[in-house]
Amino acid sequence: MYHKLMTCLNSVKEKIDLKPEVALVLGSGLGDFADEIKIVDTIAYTDIEGFPVSTVKGHKGRFVFGYVKKTPVVIMQGRVHYYEGYPMSDVVLPIRLMGMLGAKKLLLTNAAGGCNPDFQPGDFMVITDHIATAVPSPLIGPNIEELGTRFPDMSEVYSKRLQSVIENCAKECGIEVQKGVYVQFTGPNYETPAEVRLARIWGGDAVGMSTACEAMAAHHMGMEICGISCITNMAAGISKTELSHKEVQETADRVAKSFKELVTKIIVFM
Repeated sequence: MYHKLMTCLNSVKEKIDLKPEVALVLGSGLGDFADEIKIVDTIAYTDIEGFPVSTVKGHKGRFVFGYVKKTPVVIMQGRVHYYEGYPMSDVVLPIRLMGMLGAKKLLLTNAAGGCNPDFQPGDFMVITDHIATAVPSPLIGPNIEELGTRFPDMSEVYSKRLQSVIENCAKECGIEVQKGVYVQFTGPNYETPAEVRLARIWGGDAVGMSTACEAMAAHHMGMEICGISCITNMAAGISKTELSHKEVQETADRVAKSFKELVTKIIVFM
């Protein structure tokens, strides 16, 4: 896996000069943010040797390199999911690659189902912690000593400092944010009402199919992490209608302007 990672790293470095300080992963329906920054260069996942390719509709499948104000960034415009059939080591390979390109800070975003009845579609949730019991750890297998220790502590995966940054930026933007725990399931099916009830019993506030595994891999290699879930729908058993990807995209589109304003401000102050 380390050899594969280095192959991808060398492939990108042959094409891209910019060294990012911040890495950003854009979730379902949120990818347009990358089109509005000062773009220096882009590289399609298909042009990186050995790189996994996103297959989800609406995910462009490329890295965007550029600047948010004066901050150099690398943005994943479309992520890779476990449900696409990739091994978990491939799912987190993009995160590790961005870290090895120089990014020390990581902002993860996703579209999530709300299982906290106090939430409503269109809310933004600051991720305070996660539960990834339902998916394999990305750290299973031989440890990559070049990245981090065999048994990493996970007491503070999501930086308290960056959580405060998000809350302060949201206040300045006039955006009310929720706080909560994100629960990752495998997908691609949406969760059953019983699974949503289980997530609530565990202490979860939102459910989805990404993010937690990425955060673990990033934390393992020493990146400072924060995360925002866009609550695009209420989860099964709470929602009174059938769940659909169309609803996810429609809600993401509705809050896109606020999302872009908030993320821009967060990156400047990270």
